[in-house]
Amino acid sequence: MLMNPEKKWKVRKLIRNSIFYSVCCVIAACCLFPFYWAIVSSLKDSAHLFSTELWPSVITLENYKTVISDTTFASSFLNSVVVASLTAIVTVGVCLMAAYPLARRRFPGRKRILMTALSVTTLPHVAVLSGMFELIRVLDIYNEKSALILAYMIITVPFTLWTMTNFMNSIPKEIEEAAIMDGATPYVILTQVFFPILGPAVVTTGLLAFISAWNEFLFALTFTLTNQARTVPVSLALFSGASQHELPYGLIMAASVLVTLPLIILVVIFQKRIISGLTAGSVKG
Repeated sequence: MLMNPEKKWKVRKLIRNSIFYSVCCVIAACCLFPFYWAIVSSLKDSAHLFSTELWPSVITLENYKTVISDTTFASSFLNSVVVASLTAIVTVGVCLMAAYPLARRRFPGRKRILMTALSVTTLPHVAVLSGMFELIRVLDIYNEKSALILAYMIITVPFTLWTMTNFMNSIPKEIEEAAIMDGATPYVILTQVFFPILGPAVVTTGLLAFISAWNEFLFALTFTLTNQARTVPVSLALFSGASQHELPYGLIMAASVLVTLPLIILVVIFQKRIISGLTAGSVKG
């Protein structure tokens, strides 16, 4: 018995949707399982640490208590918060001021600046490592938080500048022209007219800059020497056990979960603005 065209179309749609959501579930499982396993491992005691059970039969919080009470981890966690926050704030501030003339003015070399910023995002960190080390040595800020902020801005500024410029390009010119007719200066236009409109863009780029600075390891390892300036990724790499041949995997898993939680909380809080920010600049208004 032949199906009518409408029913046949519904069956095909159901099959396509089932395949699509099945693939999405598989991808989500592959992405989330390492974090899930880190949580499970952090809740195990040393006797059951290497068991393959999907949920520990004996749950303990000793790993978390040990990590939280560790002054070195607490210091590095605070350093990461300070460095990542200042990096995001300075990056967004600098790129807002730079993106305004790049987006709203036409001058020689404008496209070259944008293309240079875009090309810098493709460079691996190790390519600029030696040059950044010499700059930090000359400025005499080695083993300081300011050295990390300066180094991280090499990573965050080019992408943020490119993204912010595209967002400003999407703002209708009539809004700026009306502000100019009212006697507004470029500073007033940027801070009082454009900034409220660019809220989703600021949150998105700021959060991406924060995440980049929070997770960065190579610069943090190279430009810091003591716990005074070390960030969390370096502290996790330097964890040691009771002997040189023993690694405290339970402590490392607990620390990894604690380090990841702030990022998850930020994304959950700002998820609506992030989605708006990622899509706002795609269509020119």
